[in-house]
Amino acid sequence: MTQLFWGMHPTEVGTTTGRFMAKKSSTLPLNLKGPKPRMPLYRWLYEELRSEILAGRLHPGARLPATRDLAEQYRISRPTIVTAFEQLRSEGYVEGKVGSGTYVSETLPDELLQAPRAKSTAGTRRRGIPLSAYARRLRPLPRAEARPARAFRASQPALDAFPTDLWAQVAARRLRRVSTRLLAGGEALGYRPLREAVAEYLNTSRGVKCTADQVLIISGVQQALDRTAHLLLDPGDPVWIEEPGYPGAAVVFRAVGAKICPVPVDSEGLNLDAGRRRWPQQRPRLVYVTPAHQFPLGVTMSLRRRLSLLEWARRSRTIIFEDDYDSEYRYSGRPIPALQGLDRAAVVIFAGSFTDVLFPALRLAYLVVPADMVDIFAAAESVSTHHPPLIDQAILCDFIREGHFARHVRRMRELYAERLSVLVESAREQLGGLLEIPAVEAGLRTVGWLQGGILAERAAEAAAKYDVEVVPLSRYAYGRARRDGIVLGFAAVDAQELRRGVEQLARALEDCRRMLRQGRIKGSKMAKTQWHLAAACSFDICVGKVFDQRNHC
Repeated sequence: MTQLFWGMHPTEVGTTTGRFMAKKSSTLPLNLKGPKPRMPLYRWLYEELRSEILAGRLHPGARLPATRDLAEQYRISRPTIVTAFEQLRSEGYVEGKVGSGTYVSETLPDELLQAPRAKSTAGTRRRGIPLSAYARRLRPLPRAEARPARAFRASQPALDAFPTDLWAQVAARRLRRVSTRLLAGGEALGYRPLREAVAEYLNTSRGVKCTADQVLIISGVQQALDRTAHLLLDPGDPVWIEEPGYPGAAVVFRAVGAKICPVPVDSEGLNLDAGRRRWPQQRPRLVYVTPAHQFPLGVTMSLRRRLSLLEWARRSRTIIFEDDYDSEYRYSGRPIPALQGLDRAAVVIFAGSFTDVLFPALRLAYLVVPADMVDIFAAAESVSTHHPPLIDQAILCDFIREGHFARHVRRMRELYAERLSVLVESAREQLGGLLEIPAVEAGLRTVGWLQGGILAERAAEAAAKYDVEVVPLSRYAYGRARRDGIVLGFAAVDAQELRRGVEQLARALEDCRRMLRQGRIKGSKMAKTQWHLAAACSFDICVGKVFDQRNHC
């Protein structure tokens, strides 16, 4: 068998066998068998492309190289290639798009589909392969499909207000002067200039006390939780989490075999005394809190409660994981320094993300660890990540250093304050007696307390019929929610959509109240208990429904 080499004259093709290799391909790499002796070249090209299509190696929608490129690369006359393409087109294998090129048809002739196609792996039964205990405990965290924003989506910032042109300019400038050192990768902890910029930002804006050596750049707070859990927890170790709270944290801790210990949240944040009474024999190895803006209730942990928690953690040798959730956007009240900034015993691990501040597709966050834990976290990063995505980190660093980040936060704080004002004012006018919205000090969402015996699950169902998104508070509870409420986001949509949402939500809640009065839904204690059990007692089910409400992960 003879290999056809680049540079052979077209007349020699008909007397050569073997594989026909292109020097290069502008669209798809083609690896075609050489033509049989005395076979017309157009017929050879037609049959080879047809076989590739039927075998599934050229998928529906795949773009074929331009005839001009093929003629130059394979030293075949362009009319020969055009003849082969026309034959394929006439039989329905390819289709031409004006100004775009030739593509494999999305729908092929059914009677000619002889080769089996690759089957989807969705729903495939797993073979009897032994899995680790960790793998058996894992539960997936589904992500919601991307769809147009509507009231009151709580899972995204105002993406339409992000300065994409400015970001593109910063990115282009960085790429034009990118160094070979940056392309080669760097230390596992992340891009050093970005770590320095993050440390400076946290020291100035959040009262965090750290150096760049303590900062790790990671993909999200979810990764920070996973890394911390693997390094600090053994199966059976107790972990305190807020109730209601962020389900994604509980999923991580459960996956490593930790014992989940829910602790109630009140108006001052995590209730330390209630936790000690509920779990007197369970000294936690780790406590997970969101003190800046509790998820999902939105309360800010008081200074008194912060100091008590830190002192208790020091005495009990417990590590605190501080998720600095939604801290950048504060509309009223006096800012309280981060828990980490008040820590004198090095018991706090601090995590934050750029996702809610900038955009969800930017998978960059930061983790600040005590100085004596840096080495072990660095070792874990070197094993799992080794080469972090430095290009994105360098672009973000430039965005921060040039002052764009601070200006964007100020601009978005003003925008979100305006949208919050629209929500509160519209709710005051139209939701009286149906929904109570407490004072909102910070964040991109709030909780609304249902009135008149309306159940949260029923309210969510009714709102969906009016094209409004709300999430029952019970889905964030480890057990049964103590009070019926719904979570409302106000950042993702404009004032007009917020007003429409309030109007439609009022109609939905009026429907619920009307049905209550008519006796179709009994508001008795028994009925409410049944609904809460159906909605919230299965925490595993709830996690998948609400995980996307925390994009910053």
